[in-house]
Amino acid sequence: MVLSFFIVMFILMMNFVWRYIDELVGKGLSFSVIIELLFYATANMMPLGIPLATLFAAIMTMGNLGEHNELLAMKSAGMSLLTIFRPLIAVVGIVAVASFFVVNDLVPYSNKKMMAIIYDIRQQKESMEFKDGIFFNGIDDMNIRVGHQDPKTQLLTDILIYDTRDKNGNMTTTVADSGYIYMSDDKKFLMVKLYNGQTYETTRNYKWNTENAIRHQIFKVQNGALEIEGFDFARTDMNLFNNHQTKNVSELQVDIDSLRVEADRGSARSYEPLLKNHLLVRDQSVWGLFDTVEVDYSYKSEADLMALLKNRDTRTKRDIIQKAKSTARQSRNSLNRNEDSAKSALNNLYRSQVEWHRKVSLPLSVIIFFLIGAPLGAIIRKGGLAMPVVVSVLFFVVYYIISIAGEKMAKEGTWDAAFGMWFSAIILLPIALYLTYIATNDSNLFNTDWYVVQFNKAKAKVQSLVGRKSNK
Repeated sequence: MVLSFFIVMFILMMNFVWRYIDELVGKGLSFSVIIELLFYATANMMPLGIPLATLFAAIMTMGNLGEHNELLAMKSAGMSLLTIFRPLIAVVGIVAVASFFVVNDLVPYSNKKMMAIIYDIRQQKESMEFKDGIFFNGIDDMNIRVGHQDPKTQLLTDILIYDTRDKNGNMTTTVADSGYIYMSDDKKFLMVKLYNGQTYETTRNYKWNTENAIRHQIFKVQNGALEIEGFDFARTDMNLFNNHQTKNVSELQVDIDSLRVEADRGSARSYEPLLKNHLLVRDQSVWGLFDTVEVDYSYKSEADLMALLKNRDTRTKRDIIQKAKSTARQSRNSLNRNEDSAKSALNNLYRSQVEWHRKVSLPLSVIIFFLIGAPLGAIIRKGGLAMPVVVSVLFFVVYYIISIAGEKMAKEGTWDAAFGMWFSAIILLPIALYLTYIATNDSNLFNTDWYVVQFNKAKAKVQSLVGRKSNK
């Protein structure tokens, strides 16, 4: 189980690394930051790794016992397969209970920390590296080009710097034969030391398009320290990253209750005013335009309106149509505002419900995967890594596809969250029980020799029937 778990987590971790490799490279991150990120990412993927590791370990363990005839020896001694499974079921039960605490306590915290670190990495600028003949524009409002950088001494030659950081629009151009440009240890200052160069500063005023001044300075040595931002790794408070994935079951339940009330209130705000104020009553201001006709407004229909409209002059018709359009537009805008609020509350409600059921359903998934893996191992009777890996991956892919489909339906509100998140368990539990049944009764489901024998028997029967018919 331990070996399987580390193998599975390593594979999942490689997927995470390839996914974020572009954001990690070139930032000058310390080794401790990368290790911290990988640790929290690993903890975040444990809900996927634990069931797969359980399936893999169960198939490999029972397959090894079957391949070395140890299962046969135990059965010959009068032990049933369920008796053999009993200590393993106890171990898997402990793993299942532990998985709930992992997904309920460790994963939300790890998710919050991981999102904070990824955000900080994205905010950090790439480390300052000069390439021969290419402008470096990693510093805001400043471009630096060097002809060559000595790899040993880090001496730069043929330096060109464009500085447009001045708020008044002034630009400084610096040309130097050689020098050193590097960041301070705290990465908050750019240290510049140039040799044998010239500085051109263009000063602009309110008549910059017709009048400007250029100051020229020649220097042998020029030292400077420019304040820069974004190159140091700044920590962000992880409590700023709160969503349904960073909460435990208790917090999710509170959110679900609140969001359900908010969604109901939003739906009432959306549709009740529309029905009461616009759809189920007549707009008296529209009917009031028929001031020359004595009618009972509360009983008039659209047909009556069209009949009265025929007898009106062009100006009255235009006023009626404009008023009707204005009323319809107001109704639509009011509905859209309230409907967006209700949809947002419903969307958050569905996601919180999905996350709540995800945490609760994980322990059962671990048990189901054991009930699939252990009987399969006893039936296949192949140990090692080859066959268990193939079978584990096949079953896990099926489980993952079903889970993703159910989760998608639940998040969209098409299915109830409970049904969507337990859909994979509903599909796989009968398969697990069936595999346990046929393994207990020594089924030949995966025995290729048994299929060959049955095929030969069927072939012989067909041949005998054909022979009888030909003789007749």
